[in-house]
Amino acid sequence: MVQSVVHIALVVKEYDEAIDFYTKKLHFSLIEDTYQPEQDKRWVVVAPPGSLGTTILLARASKPEQEQFIGNQSGGRVFLFLGTDDFWRDYKEMVSKGIEFVREPKEQPYGIVAVFQDLYGNLWDLVQFKDQHPMTKRIQ
Repeated sequence: MVQSVVHIALVVKEYDEAIDFYTKKLHFSLIEDTYQPEQDKRWVVVAPPGSLGTTILLARASKPEQEQFIGNQSGGRVFLFLGTDDFWRDYKEMVSKGIEFVREPKEQPYGIVAVFQDLYGNLWDLVQFKDQHPMTKRIQ
């Protein structure tokens, strides 16, 4: 059996501002942006540069009960992890683009990591795994 997580839905306030953040500040690729008239919504998918794995579905909140989760989908925990092959390159560029880091870079047994916020306040790890870590193969 072969299975994989294809998309992770991220609730956003507005499509265009979310696309702008992910493509211009994080250099994600816009994979798809298709209007779905029957539901009056867009199917918007982004992915990190060079990624062959899971993508992010930018899903605009369509109900009041969804709006309360914009920026806090995981109750204040880090729930998205952006792996990189060059931590310091990406960290410096992100800082220069105004991305807010809420936890400074720290060496860990598995690699180097820092926590940043997306445009709505969701917490992400920026992480570069050490060579012997199993995730290193997936990033390179």
